[in-house]
Amino acid sequence: MASRPPPRFVVRRHDDAGSRRRWLWLGSAWLISLLLTGLLVGLLARHASPAATDQRQQHALNAQIDDLKQQVANLQRAAQVNDVATRSLRGTLAQREEELSGLRADLGFYSRLVGGDAQRAGLKLQEVKLQPITGSHGWNLTLSLTQNAKRDEETVGNALVSVEGLRGDKVVTLDWPALGDVAQKNGLPFHFVYFQQLHGTFVLPADFRPTRLHILIQPSSGDPVDRTVAWGAALSGDITTAQGDQDAQP
Repeated sequence: MASRPPPRFVVRRHDDAGSRRRWLWLGSAWLISLLLTGLLVGLLARHASPAATDQRQQHALNAQIDDLKQQVANLQRAAQVNDVATRSLRGTLAQREEELSGLRADLGFYSRLVGGDAQRAGLKLQEVKLQPITGSHGWNLTLSLTQNAKRDEETVGNALVSVEGLRGDKVVTLDWPALGDVAQKNGLPFHFVYFQQLHGTFVLPADFRPTRLHILIQPSSGDPVDRTVAWGAALSGDITTAQGDQDAQP
């Protein structure tokens, strides 16, 4: 019996389980690669995102700082302009107040001089003015005397000034002979019809603190003028009649 040749094709049973395992491993590897890729991207994004956020915040803060700096600069300029305007206004008001005070004094002087009240007024101490002599304890004194022009008669006499103040803890009065020039030891002489300014100079002791002036204007005929003027009022030239003071009557 002749031998049979080997078959050209061999039929084998297909291994379904092995194929499934291979596909399972391939799918698992693919999923793992996706997970790794996502994890890597997340890590990179996590590290990159704070830097970008910080940069945006820094830009926003810089913009706010620049805006606040500009606002501060604007407010400073406005404050400077307002300060200059305020100083200018205060200076103008002070100047106007000084002019008004001078006009009031002039009005009182000329009203007194021409007798606007149509009465024959007597001798009057119109103004007292003190000015310090720089670098010394000396003072220049100016007294303005007036009388009504309707009197039309000469007034002659002397004005005596004494200074009251504190020396230590005591009240002391320095009379004119101890203050004034030897040539004016009897007072400041006056001789006028309408008005006259008297000028004198006196020196105060270094330990003496003056508080007020006592002025006695004694005409050769008629009633004297007795006035007490606060030291500060004499410095400003703004004098008012104090209680007990009186002017001469016609």
